[in-house]
Amino acid sequence: MDGRTLTKPYWHLDLGASFRNGKLHFMVWAPKAGEVAVKIAAAGKEQELSLTRDPTGYFSVSADGFSAGDRYFYILDGIYQYPDPASRFQPEGVHGPSEVVDPGAFEWHDNAWKGRTAEDLIIYELHTGTFTEEGTFGAAAGRLDYLLELGITAVEIMPVAQFPGSRNWGYDGAYPFAPQNSYGGPGGLKMLVDSCHSRGLSVILDVVYNHLGPEGNYLENYGYYFTGKYQTPWGKAVNFDGPYSDEVRRYFIDNALYWFTEYHIDALRLDAVHGIFDLSARHFLDELSDAVHHLKKVSGRNIYIIAESDLNDVRIIKAHKTGGYGIDALWNDDFHHSLHALITGEDRGYYEDFGKVEHLEKAFRDGFVYSGQYSKFRRRHHGSISKSIQPDKFIVYSQNHDQVGNRAGGDRLSQTQSLEKLKLCAALVILSPYIPLLFMGEEYGETAAFQYFISHTDSSLIENVRKGRREEFAGFERREVLPDPQAESTFLNSKLRIERHEHGNHKILFEFYRQLLRLRKEIPLLGRPDKKRMEVTALEAEKVLMVKRWDLNDEVISIACFNENKTFIRWRFQGVWDKIVESSSGLKSGNGEPAGVPEYDGQGSLLSVAPYSFVLFRRRKG
Repeated sequence: MDGRTLTKPYWHLDLGASFRNGKLHFMVWAPKAGEVAVKIAAAGKEQELSLTRDPTGYFSVSADGFSAGDRYFYILDGIYQYPDPASRFQPEGVHGPSEVVDPGAFEWHDNAWKGRTAEDLIIYELHTGTFTEEGTFGAAAGRLDYLLELGITAVEIMPVAQFPGSRNWGYDGAYPFAPQNSYGGPGGLKMLVDSCHSRGLSVILDVVYNHLGPEGNYLENYGYYFTGKYQTPWGKAVNFDGPYSDEVRRYFIDNALYWFTEYHIDALRLDAVHGIFDLSARHFLDELSDAVHHLKKVSGRNIYIIAESDLNDVRIIKAHKTGGYGIDALWNDDFHHSLHALITGEDRGYYEDFGKVEHLEKAFRDGFVYSGQYSKFRRRHHGSISKSIQPDKFIVYSQNHDQVGNRAGGDRLSQTQSLEKLKLCAALVILSPYIPLLFMGEEYGETAAFQYFISHTDSSLIENVRKGRREEFAGFERREVLPDPQAESTFLNSKLRIERHEHGNHKILFEFYRQLLRLRKEIPLLGRPDKKRMEVTALEAEKVLMVKRWDLNDEVISIACFNENKTFIRWRFQGVWDKIVESSSGLKSGNGEPAGVPEYDGQGSLLSVAPYSFVLFRRRKG
């Protein structure tokens, strides 16, 4: 048994088709069925085997003579034919047969890999289908050296669970255990993970436990996976707290552990956990994180669970012993909203709660901006206090798939904002005390939109998606022609053109990102998740944010200007300071005069700062 094998109390069920002592073993939870058989095609012949039921509704059977690559369906009550809910591969799509996969067939080369520590993470979020022209796991592996050149330490892959057709964001997945066939299936994903580890890159996989996609989702025919007690934006909620919910919870916990063990994934990002409804005494997230931390202990690997939530609820990331769920980190939308509103001036939707420098100041100082005060957007008080939460519990960004793709036209900041503003955003994210996340293409100012796309086969479902998109943006003052989510052109228009990073302003921005990421690694103070030795000041009238960070041996001060005019500030810089980086000088795109180098004269120094610029000073030692 190696360190990746999890023993009790979890990983107790071998759901789906798996090999045991040379035999192929099938197991499926189907309490709604009176009888279950498996119809399997092997060596050109079809066979049908009856499964035996246990008292909790699990059906199982073991048989000789089968091998990886054989395809099968389950037959419920002698009539209904469906793919396996725990299918490892759907080579013919969501409606086709499941395929037997032998996990031992792939040769791993990462036995010495233990993963990155949380404070070392610099995350690059990518969508497999649009990251490369080919849109496959293999093609993505071919671009890993580019990410290393940039300075990335972790790759976050948007959901890959089998979805309908060949193009989708991934949040319509219907088979949580099956990597998408058009991306390269199980072998392709394992190759990508192995390639990342060989280069020192951690791999984060986005998973969806709050719903399953509507097309190809046959779970409800098997068991009580869903409940009408709650409603989500995607339909019925997953049954995490009703009758039969024990087995539903185990299904998703087994899925999480499956990615860590069989695919060597380093972290999971849980999509929209505010859509996981659970009023039981022990929340599903609590049980899930406990299982993952148990695996972390027995395996000796740095593995994590990361959540997305719009609740600003610190219970998600607080430790079990303090009444929390024990999730390792949380996406912080408040940081994004604060920065985006200052850069763009947008004030519609949730941006109406932001727009002042003091909002970004609090995001730097505390984490959540809304920690219990009244939200105009929500028309109620919102959030909880996060001041005591360590910075490596928060992931921050100026762009991500949601904040770009869920805009009407899927427009990126680089399509509407100046190069100087893009550099300012980059500096504030990368040199924050939090874990930074970049969305693919932002590092060179990709001008292709990232739009919402699907490839369903159900015509009524396609029209419902189109209608939903129209209704979502109907109230906006700026009427835009919405891209057709079903059209292949919408998908193709969203592909990156990474070669742009070698030319013009794209190259200038790319080199600035590299410089910032190098500084975060070279100056320990900049990458250290420490809010206690940090002083944040908002100069609202000047529209300037100042951040001072220090330890026993080092001290830095950054100045971020959101003013459209050159701004003068007076600050008490004691000692002699060197300018380490300045966004408005040293690169051809700079505007305005560069900031001076401050020296303390007893009353402070008058410093000029260029419009929409960032400058970092470091105190000279001695």
